[in-house]
Parts: sequence; C-alpha cells; structure tokens
Amino acid sequence: MADVRIRAGEPGDADTIHRAILAMGRGLEMADNVTCTVDDYRRFGFGPHAAFHSLIAEAGGDLAGLCLFFPIFSTWRGRPGVFVQDLYVDGLFRGLGIGEALLREVAAWSRASGGDYLRLEVDVDNLPAQRLYERLGITWQAKDRAHAAYGEAFLALAGGRKI
Repeated sequence: MADVRIRAGEPGDADTIHRAILAMGRGLEMADNVTCTVDDYRRFGFGPHAAFHSLIAEAGGDLAGLCLFFPIFSTWRGRPGVFVQDLYVDGLFRGLGIGEALLREVAAWSRASGGDYLRLEVDVDNLPAQRLYERLGITWQAKDRAHAAYGEAFLALAGGRKI
C-alpha cells in the first residue's frame, strides 16, 4: 500500500464523494436509496459548519477509498467520539488494507480532538466489512439498536404532528 495516499476531502472532491457513494449503493444493491447530489456534498461537507468530514484514499491518482464521518458525544461516557457514516473501498483496491488505514486515520482524528471512541453501523449482509471491523476491535453492540425517522415520519416528528 506504499503508493496509496490518504488526504482530507476538499470542496472540489464533492463529485468524487458522490461517485463513491453511488458505487457503494450499487454494491449493496441499494443504489435507488441514494438520493443525494454533488451539490449536497459540497453544501454540507465543507466550511465552518460542515455536517461531515471526509478522507479520500488515492492510488496513482485514482480513487481507492472514501470515509465520511462526523464528531459525536457520549453523554454516558462524558467524552467525544466519532461516527463513521460511510466507508467505501473501490473493488480494484480491496484487500490492500485501505479500509483499515481509513479507519485508523479517523480514530486518530477523533483522538486528537479529545475523543476516545468510534461508532459505525454496517449492513447486515456485508460480512466482509463485519469481519474487518471485528478484527480491528470494532465490535457489534448487542444491546444497541439503530432507529431512524425518514420521509413523512421525520416531517411529522419535526412538525410536531402525529403520524
């Protein structure tokens, strides 16, 4: 992995980020769920109030991997941490340690910011990713269950009306 370079994403990378997320969606057979645009990444991923941060792995100028993450805080631990929203490694570069390198960079970023933990979620059918996470000590939390509100449920919640 000597020729792989990991760097922070920049506003000019919005198209690259979008392409990687679309590729990830296709790989998980959920491409129709990806509704974001390049402008969404440019608008929300950069500047003083960025909603996320990104790391880009490049090999010979080609996109090898991407990690989107953001800071979080544990009220029980009283400490900041980091949530990895998306981790993508292009199929041509899998098995070279790029996913691990990206996760290590994110953990180091969190630690430098005072964080002491990392969280992520993984598709239940993505067994290779689950094996990688377990090998790195990122364990499945049996007592946690992710819940989410999207679409009409979110609008009802935000608008104060009942579903």
